[in-house]
Amino acid sequence: MTAHSTPHTPSKDEIDALPPFETLRPERITVVHSADGVRAVTPRLRAERVWGFDTESKPTFLRDEVSDGPHVVQLACADHAWVFQLGDRACLHAVAELLDSPGHVLAGFGLGDDRKRLQRKLGVSPDGLLELNTLFRQRGHRKEVGVKAAVAILFGQRFAKSKKAATSNWANDHLSPSQVVYAANDAWGAYRVAQALGV
Repeated sequence: MTAHSTPHTPSKDEIDALPPFETLRPERITVVHSADGVRAVTPRLRAERVWGFDTESKPTFLRDEVSDGPHVVQLACADHAWVFQLGDRACLHAVAELLDSPGHVLAGFGLGDDRKRLQRKLGVSPDGLLELNTLFRQRGHRKEVGVKAAVAILFGQRFAKSKKAATSNWANDHLSPSQVVYAANDAWGAYRVAQALGV
């Protein structure tokens, strides 16, 4: 690649032809839905400088409908991911406190909406939010790079995302196993990308 050429961003077909990215196994995922649960995992998370980060919100279907999400917040480190359900007010406040703790990088993709929703629902706007697409832009990629393209570029692998899980009801009291795996791996994929980029 010459100094002035644009790096290649793989197409959907090119990504589909790649070998699968190995996702985080269910035993390495913890669902948290109470303030006590948040407090129990906080020391482990605070020991990490970088968190893979994402949120999920119940889809909206009407033109003027405003989402009251996020309903789920996901954080991940090298070998574990936590899926925090925000239906319980005490849990929501404990997650807000955790996200607002200084000294952490929250690395993810498409964080513009996440930042607005965190501010509106949790009353926080973490200083450490890092939009990973910005790092790809700095490397010369002109197209938007999300987790699927990033995993393809960095690892030569296909990151699978279930459209059914993505558009499911994240406000449910009980998340399905497929929702939990989907949510956790979105954050873990972001962590792995951040790690590969030297964040």
